[in-house]
Amino acid sequence: MNTLLGMSHSATLIVWTLVAIAFLIVFISTFKWNPFVTLLLSCILLGLLAGMKPGDTVTSITKGLGGTLGTIAIVIGLGTMLGKMMAESGGAERIATTLIERFGDRRVHWAMLIVGILVGIPVFFEVGVILLIPIVFIVARKTKLPYLTIGIPVLAGLSTVHGLVPPHPAPMIAIDAYQANLGATILYSLVIGIPVAILAGPIFGRYIGKRIVAQPTEELIGQFAMKEERSLPGFGITLLTILLPVILMLIGSVASIADPDAASGWTRFAEFIGNEVIALLIAVVFSFFSLGYARGFNKEQISKFMSECLAPIAGIVLIIGGGGAFKQVLIDSGVGAAIADLATSANINVLLFAWFVAALIRVATGSATVAMTTSAGIVAPVLAATPGANLELAVLATGAGSLVLSHVNDAGFWMVKEFFHMTVPQTLKSWTVMETLLSVAGLVLIMIVSIFA
Repeated sequence: MNTLLGMSHSATLIVWTLVAIAFLIVFISTFKWNPFVTLLLSCILLGLLAGMKPGDTVTSITKGLGGTLGTIAIVIGLGTMLGKMMAESGGAERIATTLIERFGDRRVHWAMLIVGILVGIPVFFEVGVILLIPIVFIVARKTKLPYLTIGIPVLAGLSTVHGLVPPHPAPMIAIDAYQANLGATILYSLVIGIPVAILAGPIFGRYIGKRIVAQPTEELIGQFAMKEERSLPGFGITLLTILLPVILMLIGSVASIADPDAASGWTRFAEFIGNEVIALLIAVVFSFFSLGYARGFNKEQISKFMSECLAPIAGIVLIIGGGGAFKQVLIDSGVGAAIADLATSANINVLLFAWFVAALIRVATGSATVAMTTSAGIVAPVLAATPGANLELAVLATGAGSLVLSHVNDAGFWMVKEFFHMTVPQTLKSWTVMETLLSVAGLVLIMIVSIFA
């Protein structure tokens, strides 16, 4: 490859990377092109500019896309199925109503945070919002509390899980790219995620609910909240179903720590059921019985639910695959090594670097998923060149960066605005501030934990 304007080979590669990322950002944000198509075009542009042969560029794209989706596509599909069973059985409503009864009206916003976290484990943010908006409307009417006081904790719980907590697909992307330990990442995510969710959820929600009056339209409230009374599944069985994959993963991680050589058959079995794919598969099959047949659904109805829930996630799966392709082109073209050399020679803190790269792409594209998949490819070589780097905290730093400053180019921004019937300035002061609180407070806690980890 010819160098650019007398610059070094590494510097030229980084310039071409910036050109490809600028192309990606402009075409997604300004021209509203499909993110998957734009990611593939960015891959081709970067590969050719970096001096790769056209055939090698295509090979790199297919290798990266297939490698990324190998596990993640299964995780997304199974998680979506689990979320669908929760929705159809009334499991999400059961968790909400039980926690509200236990917490009481005065502390109901704390219950709503827990609801957001639990329901958010198997589903994407947008799906979680659709599942829980009816519950937000019902609770707000029953308690006569401001809609944002009830809604912000739910949104904070969903966002925290989306960005930080495995087995959600977003952090799983970074875990796979960085080769981080799944169990350790789950433990760190709880230590860091719970405090930031409390700050951005119940605490900020109570503050902003008194200052911004969100009033959803009566038509919308009627559409979502006035559902017929129905029998709901038990709280215990619903909670066990939704937390089963997390429990199985933690069992696998504990067994690996206790017996690192996997000398016993029990350890090998625990590691098998603790694999994210197997854990989610077990939970989904269990949900067919606990939330399906036990609730009176027949096999045809359950099969129909599974088919219905997979269609809407096709776009998300392709975007994640496109991000994986971009990551592979970065590696195969030598850009990853060039960025790693630059970052290590400049002595940039790798956790700050991970957060900043993800934050930059998030603000530019509006997509936390694009931010996670693209930045993972940029950060992974830097981590590999940084001896002693905490891979698990790097996963969380990337996730925290992918949540920052949601604004008008983010679909989630408009979803929240319309559901709560707010103006753009009101949405910026409530939703955008909440997302930024999650991100920045998460980074601060990650840096503090890194001192002791």
